[in-house]
Amino acid sequence: MSKKRVLIVDDSQLITDLLTQILSSDERLEVVGTASDPFCARDKIKALNPDVITLDIEMPRMDGLTFLRNIMRLRPIPIVMISSLTQQGADATLEALALGAIDFVPKPKVSVSQQMKQLSDEICRKVRMAANANVQALESGHSIAQKRSPPPILEINSRLSSKIDLIAIGASTGGTEALKVVVCRMPELMPPIVVVQHMPKNFTQSFAQRVDSITNLVVEEFTEDGQQLKAGRIYIAHGGHHMIVKKRANVLKGYIVDSPPVNRHCPAVDVMFESIAEWSTNNVIGVILTGMGADGARGMGELHANGAETIAQDEVSSVVWGMPRVAIEQDAVSRVLPLSKIGRFLIDRCY
Repeated sequence: MSKKRVLIVDDSQLITDLLTQILSSDERLEVVGTASDPFCARDKIKALNPDVITLDIEMPRMDGLTFLRNIMRLRPIPIVMISSLTQQGADATLEALALGAIDFVPKPKVSVSQQMKQLSDEICRKVRMAANANVQALESGHSIAQKRSPPPILEINSRLSSKIDLIAIGASTGGTEALKVVVCRMPELMPPIVVVQHMPKNFTQSFAQRVDSITNLVVEEFTEDGQQLKAGRIYIAHGGHHMIVKKRANVLKGYIVDSPPVNRHCPAVDVMFESIAEWSTNNVIGVILTGMGADGARGMGELHANGAETIAQDEVSSVVWGMPRVAIEQDAVSRVLPLSKIGRFLIDRCY
């Protein structure tokens, strides 16, 4: 197998040296060049034809977001953001993901050398994944996801009640934009929707605000333990905490669980799905969207076994067909749908 060619774009010599050392330690990756600013990077891309780029946000002559916007318009290529702003400024990171970046790794604030080395496995894993990601799938969803407050697919009579009590969605790499595509045209009277998107703390509030701006539903970060889940709302699991859902006296309530990561993630999709499987029947729908790894497959299998309808995003429309693929391989999925059809299917099943 040929190595994936990596171009590092960062104005910090320390970070460039660390990234070169980290990425070169992976036998599946090859650092073919470095660039200290976007203008230099533009020339290196033409000369070196990299498979994937790591990109800083704060750089001289042109900021990383402007460069990202230009490159995705002119020559789409997988990009992983590696910048201190991805930790301090969640909005900048989410804007980068909306512009077409595949994923991000936050640059440590202190003890940079030591902490960067501790992140070695994560950096290499994300860069390898990005190099093989489906950039075209990410682009195809942008035309829908970037529209603000589009009209709902259909209006629902307020006297009707949903046949579904709860929709649970799990996602990882590529999921921030995929979720927007799913919910952007939903009517206001959808049942409660709970979402686990792999994302660290400090990011989920900004993510909830961005999703809220493009949908008719009310979107909020879930932070109130024991909160009753209401129709017409989307609850985004809080970064750094697992979210579970229980049914008590026919009332759905969400709870925050402080426990170690599961499948490397906190929040984890499996934790949420498994909590719902304890009480679910055919009045629950579970959805797995694009993402790296296998999180959610086991929990979706439990949902499926208890009568819930389970949906996986198809390969063609997935940025990274990892989580959905594993769920399908484990016979945990009722049906496989392209991203563009999942939202409409959920509406039709509810009403």
